[in-house]
Amino acid sequence: MKGQVHIVQRGAVRPLIDMLQSPDVQLKEMSAFALGRLAQDTHNQAGIAHTGGLMPLLKLLDSKNGSLQHNAAFALYGLAENEDNVPDFIRVGGIKRLQDGEFIIQATKDCIAKTLKRLEEKIHGRVLNHLLYLMRVSEKAFQRRVALALAHLCSADDQRKIFIDHNGLELLIGLLGSSCPKQQLDGAVALCKLANKAMALSPVDAAPPSPTPQVYLGEQYVNNATLSDVTFLVEGKRFYAHRICLLASSDAFRAMFDGGYREKDARDIEIPNIRWEVFELMMRFIYTGSVDVSLEIAQDLLRAADQYLLEGLKRLCEYTIAQDVSLESVSSMYELSEAFNAISLRHTCILFILEHFDKLSAMPGHSHLIQCTIPEIRNYFVKTLTKGNSNIQA
Repeated sequence: MKGQVHIVQRGAVRPLIDMLQSPDVQLKEMSAFALGRLAQDTHNQAGIAHTGGLMPLLKLLDSKNGSLQHNAAFALYGLAENEDNVPDFIRVGGIKRLQDGEFIIQATKDCIAKTLKRLEEKIHGRVLNHLLYLMRVSEKAFQRRVALALAHLCSADDQRKIFIDHNGLELLIGLLGSSCPKQQLDGAVALCKLANKAMALSPVDAAPPSPTPQVYLGEQYVNNATLSDVTFLVEGKRFYAHRICLLASSDAFRAMFDGGYREKDARDIEIPNIRWEVFELMMRFIYTGSVDVSLEIAQDLLRAADQYLLEGLKRLCEYTIAQDVSLESVSSMYELSEAFNAISLRHTCILFILEHFDKLSAMPGHSHLIQCTIPEIRNYFVKTLTKGNSNIQA
């Protein structure tokens, strides 16, 4: 090991780095191997990086020569051990090269994964504070590189500090709103990674909520004339109901029967805009606290639940609709979520858009959807990161 330090002290690093750019493949392979050996010693790691070794080694990851590629990866793994090298990795775009590279042999893939893990483990304390400083005072391009890298490497515990308190979120949102497709994609991928880290369960995976604890009249009273004191006329048919049950279910019914509406004293109330099947399911939910929502009826039932302020039923409908989100349907689902303030469904659409950003961007008309969702994407992350790892259903 002492011999390696002496080699560095005698000025061997610069020639070895220069040889990485030689047209002679064998010479590049040997110099990458030598630098890899030197980089295992802590005394050499900062010197190799500061002498300009990072970028030539990263470029060799694009080589089609498996041995050369692996030697470069091994050298980079050594350099990643020194926390002083972390900003340099970010400055030269090293994080993205490590993430996006196509590696020939499994040993190289494993080495790259360990390098990223090693870098991730450095993102705390002095290193994190220095990166936050650079994210504040550097030129815009480097600020964005820092924000992108931190989205992939930081711990969930530090997300609020980085992206809310130090404005990292706005840098990523700025990329998403860029006119450059590559920057848009980089921003979307980073935001998707941020969301996955921030929440133990995303709205896509979360089960629908349990019924709100309250006493329900029971299924046997659904459309039952026994003790019925109000009747709804739906598609020309009578539907028997009970005011006490309806009053307990939502503010909409309380306003209907306790307020100044004509329905207050009416015996028969006409429902002109809801199909019988939909109304029956809505009432079943009111009487029992649960109902099976099929995909075929979910959108109509969502409209009814929103009209009558039945938040629990809305959530059940949103969950069902969200199971069918696709590249073709996400635009209409997002519009639906906006029309009926379906927040859980809106969040599902946002996460889907970020996760499938590259495919959506290539589809006609979807650039408008992406740009329209940016304010909601910002709101989503502000709420998510402010609340920590809790799943937001605000």
